[in-house]
Amino acid sequence: MTDLRADRGFAFSREHFQQMVEDTLAEARRLGASDASVEVSEGVGLSVSVRKGELESVERNRDKSLGIGVYIGRRRGSASTSDFSPAAIRQTVRAAYDIARFTAEDAAAGLPDVEDLATPDEAARDLGLFHPWDIDATEALGIAQRCEAAALATSALVTNSEGAGVSVQQGHFRAGNTRGFRGGYASSRHSLSVAPIASRGRDMQRDAWFTSMRDWRELAAPEAVGRYAAERALARLAARRVPTGEVPVLFEAPLAAGLLGAFVQAVSGGALYRKASFLLDSLGERVLAGHVDVDEDPHQPKGKGSAPFDDEGVHTRARRIVDAGVVKSYFLSSYSARKLGLHTTGHAGGAHNLRMTSRLTQPGDDLDAMLRRLGRGLFVTELMGQGVNGVTGDYSRGAAGYWVEGGQIAHPVHEVTVAGNLREMLRDIAAIGADAYTQGSRTAGSVLVSHMKLAGA
Repeated sequence: MTDLRADRGFAFSREHFQQMVEDTLAEARRLGASDASVEVSEGVGLSVSVRKGELESVERNRDKSLGIGVYIGRRRGSASTSDFSPAAIRQTVRAAYDIARFTAEDAAAGLPDVEDLATPDEAARDLGLFHPWDIDATEALGIAQRCEAAALATSALVTNSEGAGVSVQQGHFRAGNTRGFRGGYASSRHSLSVAPIASRGRDMQRDAWFTSMRDWRELAAPEAVGRYAAERALARLAARRVPTGEVPVLFEAPLAAGLLGAFVQAVSGGALYRKASFLLDSLGERVLAGHVDVDEDPHQPKGKGSAPFDDEGVHTRARRIVDAGVVKSYFLSSYSARKLGLHTTGHAGGAHNLRMTSRLTQPGDDLDAMLRRLGRGLFVTELMGQGVNGVTGDYSRGAAGYWVEGGQIAHPVHEVTVAGNLREMLRDIAAIGADAYTQGSRTAGSVLVSHMKLAGA
């Protein structure tokens, strides 16, 4: 196996981590554990920020951790340490074991079944997640400065900036359990962001943009990020409120991914078995508009949510989560699945590369086409606050964006609130644009909801 230390900035090799996994599991067995799982990880990174062309901060991080879960029958204890010395690891295993001894039994506790675990070939699947960026603080500073300078040069009205930043992060881990699973991989995540401020008289508006990729070579050009962020800030000048009423609302694609996230949370195991979801017992029910599908692809090359196995070592697979509006799968770990009397779906740790699409979408359904479809209503480009109730589905958030008349933007809007209920909003999705955007591990085009309450002037 390749030694990751040579030119990747890591202090520990894959072989070293693998030996730590074996030694930790052996110690748990020696103490009398019936089962155990362990993960050893290391991460390194560099973050550089600038404001008005001047260096603001340089941060370097180097983190490492070993986490152990110990089972005594149906009792579980866990502990972690950042000290990799043999004595510290033994103490950590002992701590987890002692916690398990005095923890109440839980019928749902336990490792995944052997048949659900990723095989060695599945665990070794190369998804292209590791693209180290050999960059120092001086080079990162230059990129951030170029990005911010492009924003400030876009217009004389762009008079200030909250700064720009470059983040370079990479890490690797190895995991294993006493049921035979072994696996791990290296991954990277790099980003560039900027937040310019435009002003005209006493009117000041801020906006931001960023680019984030696993492969640094695929990041958008610093100048393009800066200009686009500035254009967004400029477009918000002379914003005003609009009258209260009930109108159709078009969510910009990056925000539409948030609606998908609210759905994911509602059909995830923890919320379901605690009965803290507005979509209880929704498996097999139509909860989204009949033209909407949601697909998951955990094996997408370079995907931000790609993984050959979940946090428990359960193999992942592509699946259709929603078919013509009907929920076909929940998001379950082994524990939540047992609590619900169901089977793990390989989602310990969350969902993997979700894409929400509409069967009605045509290739030409870009943002302009979606605005024409909106007709008269609100185009939302920013949401504020956390006014989402996962239990009832009630949704109320501060918003900013643009008022649309006759299918064209009329003027910017601020200081309004959009409200509704997520159960109704998901069923009232009238269209999804072809302007797909990936936010984290979720991809969606702009989403048109046929009616929502708008609290304005």
